[in-house]
Amino acid sequence: MKNLLCHLLVLSITTISVASCGAQQTKNKTNSNSTSMASVRAAISAEDWGETDGKKVKLFTITNKNGAQVKITNYGGIVTSWITPDKNGNKSDIVLGFNSLADYLASPHYFGAIIGRYGNRIAKAQFQIGTSTYKLAANNGAHNLHGGHKGFDKVVWNVTPSSDNRSVTLNYLSKDGEEGFPGNLQVAVKYTLTDDNELLIQYDAETDKATPVNLTNHSYFNLTGDVSRTIYDHELWINADKYTPVDPSQIPTGELKPVKGTPFDFTEPRKIGERLTQVSGGYDHNFVLNNQSNSMKLVAYANDPVVSGRKLEVYTTEPGLQFYSGNYLNEGIIINRDGKAIKQHTGFSLETQHYPDSPNRPDYPSAILKPGEKYHTETKYKVSLVR
Repeated sequence: MKNLLCHLLVLSITTISVASCGAQQTKNKTNSNSTSMASVRAAISAEDWGETDGKKVKLFTITNKNGAQVKITNYGGIVTSWITPDKNGNKSDIVLGFNSLADYLASPHYFGAIIGRYGNRIAKAQFQIGTSTYKLAANNGAHNLHGGHKGFDKVVWNVTPSSDNRSVTLNYLSKDGEEGFPGNLQVAVKYTLTDDNELLIQYDAETDKATPVNLTNHSYFNLTGDVSRTIYDHELWINADKYTPVDPSQIPTGELKPVKGTPFDFTEPRKIGERLTQVSGGYDHNFVLNNQSNSMKLVAYANDPVVSGRKLEVYTTEPGLQFYSGNYLNEGIIINRDGKAIKQHTGFSLETQHYPDSPNRPDYPSAILKPGEKYHTETKYKVSLVR
């Protein structure tokens, strides 16, 4: 029976390495009478999750030794689930999402996805490199948003094997001219779930023509684990003394404005809902991080002190952070994986990035990748408990 199970696993899971059947059997014997989260063995599993554009889609589950679990699909590189315990030891999902590929195909809200080739907005859906002007898809009014009509969130990524039972690496070739962007861009995104309950995301890219690159992840968090609750009582801290104001169409004005004395001041922890109504349309703004080095640093955290006791810390090598308060989650009927309705302000995003419209702003940190250069950024989300 054990041999048959091993053969079935090899046949069904071809893209990643999983724990051997012998190790799994040992784990089952060890844990059969134990509910201790610390006794769980780190592992990766995979399952068929449907098909789109004639390509097969997989769903990967990474479990760490603490029993925390992240699910990732190679459609859009989406983080579909992140289950962690609360202060009472009860496990629940801290990201918004769905149970089926069909629901992701139907959703316009980028739930949990890799965003590219350029995350955020490019004004008037065009930019210039040298003497060449490039026209992009105008999918957000007159502007380009998150890579266009079919950004990296809507493609099926290839998966390379992993033997550490902790990570999944996704690869995609964005061809020259795709969505109007120049250059063949080879992209790799590696997701790692550590035993410290950290989700580490490493982005790498190379190109054969100069092109804008700005990759990020668009997970929506609700640390209560209950989407029937809003994010208003979440406490947020962002290490940024300035932000980039925007015009009514969400394009930066070019100013780097101090946050002091404004609803954008999160240099001390403040409840998200405390000043939300003072911001027209809600928060959807880039914060200029105080530490502009390309080293990994703590740039933000969110707390849910009352309900779950969870704390989410954000570390990154990037110069900017987009805080989005889920303002448009009231468009249409959106049902979360647990059958509850997702509504406005029931999830928030903390997207690490270069600034919006950087290709048209030479005074912003450059987001142009040139041939021979290597694009590499890292972002880490860490979950802990504040009792």
